[in-house]
Amino acid sequence: MKLIKAYIRPILLEDVYTALRAAGHFSITVFKGEGAGQYSDPAHEHGSLDFPAMHSRVIKIEIAAQETSIQPIIEIIQEIASTGSSGDGIIFVSPIEYALRIRDGKEGPEVLL
Repeated sequence: MKLIKAYIRPILLEDVYTALRAAGHFSITVFKGEGAGQYSDPAHEHGSLDFPAMHSRVIKIEIAAQETSIQPIIEIIQEIASTGSSGDGIIFVSPIEYALRIRDGKEGPEVLL
């Protein structure tokens, strides 16, 4: 199992989510955030009282998936979230060392079923 973390533009969340669901990927967690970095979109940077440095709003999507689903998920996110401009986002993939479903105590890849 792997954990996909994708940081995308907020305006593209609905399109990415719809495409992922249409492809059969239903277990998606979404976080709203703010980020700063070399690849921020300068046209959409702003400061705020909570975070005074220049930064951009961002959506973080997390998806735990079987190994065979990783590439298709990445391709969907990249295709839908790409505008060709700085600030489109980034995708990270990390191994999941252990998983336990709280409800019934199932462990490992079975938690995704």
